[in-house]
Amino acid sequence: MKIVSDKNNLQVLYEDNHIIVVNKRVGDIVQGDKTGDKPLSDVVKEYIKQKYDKPGNVYLGVVHRLDRPTTGIVLFAKTSKALSRLNDLFKNRETQKTYWAIVKNRPEKESDTLVHYLKRNEKSNTSKAHIKEVPNSKKASLDYTIIKTLDNYYALEINLHTGRHHQIRSQLSAIGSPIKGDLKYGFDRSNQDGGIHLHARKLELTHPVTKEHLSITAPVPEDRIWKSI
Repeated sequence: MKIVSDKNNLQVLYEDNHIIVVNKRVGDIVQGDKTGDKPLSDVVKEYIKQKYDKPGNVYLGVVHRLDRPTTGIVLFAKTSKALSRLNDLFKNRETQKTYWAIVKNRPEKESDTLVHYLKRNEKSNTSKAHIKEVPNSKKASLDYTIIKTLDNYYALEINLHTGRHHQIRSQLSAIGSPIKGDLKYGFDRSNQDGGIHLHARKLELTHPVTKEHLSITAPVPEDRIWKSI
């Protein structure tokens, strides 16, 4: 797969007339928030405007988000028709998202399905994983497998069944395996770049317009631990 980078260091993994998929870096915010920092959506708009010499405003629909300290695949819609259909695909769980995570504490099982009930705390912007349902909680489910044992860490591959707030981060923390660098969920120290070792590795879906099957993979960051997988 050819990866395009522009002056904003934007890694474009896939692009056609209807959608564009980029590899998000640590620290990028997908959509504007109260920080006022320039969002990835604006960077992508500038890329499209420049590449195609488009006059006026560029249309770009935000389909889903990744946490700011997380890296990997983010999909945007370039047309309103594509956005509407992609929203339906994500809502109906007709996409397959695969993540990689690095943890220090080995999970008890080589592979497992985790089911928790997550309750979000808006004040601290966290989600707490409960074994049993509690008021205002939402069911969260994922599969994980240990894919490699590293010198001091373990690499996990994770497939999401639901898409809850901070789901992977809170569920792995709940089994005693917080993600490397994730102070918010119990890791003992931060990463130098302020990110966490959670990467949206792969996205599989049916193209919203052409109906072809797409399988897109995002290279891991330039990082010694990631590169050792």
